[in-house]
Amino acid sequence: MIGKLQSKLAVAVLLAGTSLFGQSSGQSANLRQSALAFEEQGNITEAEQAWRKYLKTHPSDPEAFAHLGLLEARQEHYKEAIPHYRKALLLNPRMPGLRLNLGLALFKGGELKEAIPQFNILLKAAPPNSPEALRYKILLGMAHYGVGQFAEAAPYLRAAADADPQNLPIRLALAHSLLWSKQYSKVLEAYKEILALDPDSAEADMLAGEALDEMKDTPAAIEMFRKAAKAKPNQPNVHFGLGYLLWTQKQYPEAIAEFKAELALDHNHAQALLYLADSQVQMNQYSDAAPVLEQAVKLDPSLGLAHLDLGIVAVNEGKNDEGLREFLAAEKLIPEDVNVHWRLGRLYRAMGKKAEAKAELDRASSITKATDQELYKKMAGSGGGPSDTKPPSPSADQR
Repeated sequence: MIGKLQSKLAVAVLLAGTSLFGQSSGQSANLRQSALAFEEQGNITEAEQAWRKYLKTHPSDPEAFAHLGLLEARQEHYKEAIPHYRKALLLNPRMPGLRLNLGLALFKGGELKEAIPQFNILLKAAPPNSPEALRYKILLGMAHYGVGQFAEAAPYLRAAADADPQNLPIRLALAHSLLWSKQYSKVLEAYKEILALDPDSAEADMLAGEALDEMKDTPAAIEMFRKAAKAKPNQPNVHFGLGYLLWTQKQYPEAIAEFKAELALDHNHAQALLYLADSQVQMNQYSDAAPVLEQAVKLDPSLGLAHLDLGIVAVNEGKNDEGLREFLAAEKLIPEDVNVHWRLGRLYRAMGKKAEAKAELDRASSITKATDQELYKKMAGSGGGPSDTKPPSPSADQR
């Protein structure tokens, strides 16, 4: 998915184009004319040498710095182009096309945060609803998107999508921005627009599924992911997403099938390995789960659930010391997981360590009570139930 968005980003950049600098008339010294001639002929090295020599006698000429920046940018040396553009801008802030070229060099050089102020200045100066304004909105949207400012990116991408109804990449970037800025109902609106352009878009189905899941409509989310998996079974993460949703609903046999389908596409998908193994643990398939958990931990040692499940498998095999080691590792990684403390408490009790057992079971109880209180506050605040009636406690996952 990230690779696709990056390729679309490149398309957006191409739409913005680049601006050549106007050539001042008169006072055209031979050296300047030589530099321009080399540039026209595509002799970049000779042109750079001529401009640098020209600067020795004209050290405050913004045109020379601007052309040096342009020559670097033409070679895709964007980081090298930036200081030349900045120097030229300092000397002549009104040189045509200069700020755009600086913004594009920052953008293409990966300095997206620094590019945003340049595009903002250009947008404010552009006539409303002009092609130039649209280009700057696209660039601003993708720059904000690239630095993870999804709420800021969304209005620019929405404006760009409205101006170009057939632009599918922009609509997909918009939908992602809306999802990651938690504007879930708007994701579903963008989803319908994407379907009008691409009725079989598995990516759009997955986006809608994620939004529906966040809106607590898990059955509808599952159907969206089923649709995506049917439309494009080789789409990365489509089987994992479906499997995860099934896992949340404790539909473990079907979840296992989906996680295995994802792993057939990507053998090193750590999350798919983790939830496949956990589903197997839930179904008491400990011997099947053990090697999968070991592979998951090897790929990502920070997976707390994997260490918890390895502890469960070890204790089931009578290996209490090994189980204790895994439970303690899980406790460090996911200290607020009630099941970790519950498992530790039971194991300590079985090992005759009464004080340790009590401490862990008390910790499990306090986490459960805190969860109860938070849930009660949310329900009372939203009018979800009588304020004098405490909701039932969510049961700990006592596997």
